[in-house]
Amino acid sequence: MNISKVSIITVCYNASDVISKCLDSVKEQVIENVTVEHIVIDGGSNDGTLKIIRDHNSPDHVVSEQDDGLYDAMNKGLAKANGEVIAFLNSDDFYADPNVISDVVSAFKSSDAQAVFGDLVVFDPEKEDHIVRRWKAGPQGDFKHGWMPPHPTLFVRKSVFKQSGGFNLNFKFSADYEWMIRSLYSENLPLTYLPRTLVKMRAGGLSNASLKNRLKAHIEDYNAWKVNCENPYPWTIFLKPLRKITQFIK
Repeated sequence: MNISKVSIITVCYNASDVISKCLDSVKEQVIENVTVEHIVIDGGSNDGTLKIIRDHNSPDHVVSEQDDGLYDAMNKGLAKANGEVIAFLNSDDFYADPNVISDVVSAFKSSDAQAVFGDLVVFDPEKEDHIVRRWKAGPQGDFKHGWMPPHPTLFVRKSVFKQSGGFNLNFKFSADYEWMIRSLYSENLPLTYLPRTLVKMRAGGLSNASLKNRLKAHIEDYNAWKVNCENPYPWTIFLKPLRKITQFIK
């Protein structure tokens, strides 16, 4: 399947302090004969985020309106995506270098993969060169043993979204995980691993904001299997967070 366009979807809200780096990292992608479409879905920011986005004059589509949360905004982005391949890049994250999308496209062209993923590093928000976690995803593993690809590094063929649909809005913290169970695991889709860092991510995130949120995310992880009529091992949900421990070992 030919790839002529890759769609990158960025969801943001009051991200004036960080979004410039995200926008620049997409704009700087160097790839021959392929268009990079950047879609920004803003939740109605009031801190100057929208002005920064428009001043960059680089996103192809910008929507600014209230939404029903992160995953609702992501679904809005999906509805606007025209690329044969789609990925999500958080407003406070950025691509590791200008060759990320080029390498991803090459991986698609050289395999039968329906999705391509790579490694991710998490850095201290106050000091970009201070890496606090290194998520080496490794080759495709077993979801039942707690494995999953880092969602910000996951590039997926649009046909997969057409078949399985978007994100389930009943999940507030783990809709991306539920989507992977539904679309990747249940369908046993072939994935290709790029053994290199694709995305740099700032430490934080909604599910890590508090112990209460982490507990809710843990419960949603379990429900992600149940709504798809899949039966994980009794230890699956515990292995998923435990795998993160190795990411802190440098």
